[in-house]
Amino acid sequence: MSDPRLLAAGAGGFAAAAAALSAFRGLPLGTALFWLSSFPLFAAGLGFGPGVAVGTVAVAAALLALVGSFVAALAFLALFGVPAALLMATGLRGGGAFRPGLPMALLGVWPVAVLLAATLFLGGSEELQAAMRAVLETTLGRAGFAVPEPMLSQLVRVKAAAIGFLSALALLANGFAARRFLLRRGGFAVPPLPDPALARLPGWYPLLPALAAGAFLAVPAEADAVPLSALLLLLVPLLLLGVAGVHARAKGRPARVPMLALFYLLLAMFLQVMGPAMVGLGLYDQFRRRAPAPPSV
Repeated sequence: MSDPRLLAAGAGGFAAAAAALSAFRGLPLGTALFWLSSFPLFAAGLGFGPGVAVGTVAVAAALLALVGSFVAALAFLALFGVPAALLMATGLRGGGAFRPGLPMALLGVWPVAVLLAATLFLGGSEELQAAMRAVLETTLGRAGFAVPEPMLSQLVRVKAAAIGFLSALALLANGFAARRFLLRRGGFAVPPLPDPALARLPGWYPLLPALAAGAFLAVPAEADAVPLSALLLLLVPLLLLGVAGVHARAKGRPARVPMLALFYLLLAMFLQVMGPAMVGLGLYDQFRRRAPAPPSV
C-alpha cells in the first residue's frame, strides 16, 4: 500500500469524484468543478503513467456510483473518464514524447460513439432530439431566457455537438493545466510535447468527416440532427490541427504571444468564420508534404 501509484490513483479518483458530485448535488460552483473533474485524471496519468490514469477513472466511477448514482457515474465516464484514459493510453504508448495523432482523432471519434450509443438507447433520432429539447428547455427556463421556436429548433439540432465540443475543450484545457501543474512541482517524468508543426491525424481520419457529410446530405432535414452533430464533432480534430498549425507558424516570431492572444480572441468571437478556416488549414497541414528530417550524426 506504500506504492505512490496507488496513492495517486486513489487521491485522483477521490478528487475527480468530489468535483463531479458537486455538480450533481447542486452545490455552489458545482458546474465549474464538473468541467474541471478530468484535471486529477490527467495529473495522475501524466505523473505516473496511463495505467494509473485508468485506475483513477475506475476509483472515481466507483465512488460516483456508490455515493451518487449510476447515471452520474455514466455521465462522468462518457464525458471525461473514458476519453481521458484513452488519451493517456494512446498518447503515452511506447514512452518518449506525447504522440498527439491518435488522441486528437479520439476527440472526434469518442463523442460520435457516445452520440450513436445514446441514439440507439433512446430508440432513434427523434427520441434523441426530444431529449435534447427537454434538457434545453429546462436549462433556458431556469436561466429565465425565452427563445423563439425556430431558434430553439436550431439549438436542439446542434445541442449534442455543442456538448461534445465543450467536453473536448475541457479535456484539452485540463490536460495542459495538469502538465503545467506537474512541471512546476518537479520530480515527475512528464513527457515532452511534440513540435506542433509535426502534428498529424491518422491517415484514415479524413474519411470519417466525409462519410458523415454524405450521411447528412442523404437524410431529410427533419431527421438530420444526429448526422449533423456527428459531422460537427468529427470536424473538431481538424479544427485542433488547424490551431496547431497557427502555433507552428507563430513559433519564433517576436510578437508570438500577442499574435496568439489576438487569434484566440477572434476564434472565440467569430467561431462561425474562424472555425471553417481552421478546419481548412488543418486539412491543408494534414496532406501537405512534411519537411525532411535532419540527418543523424
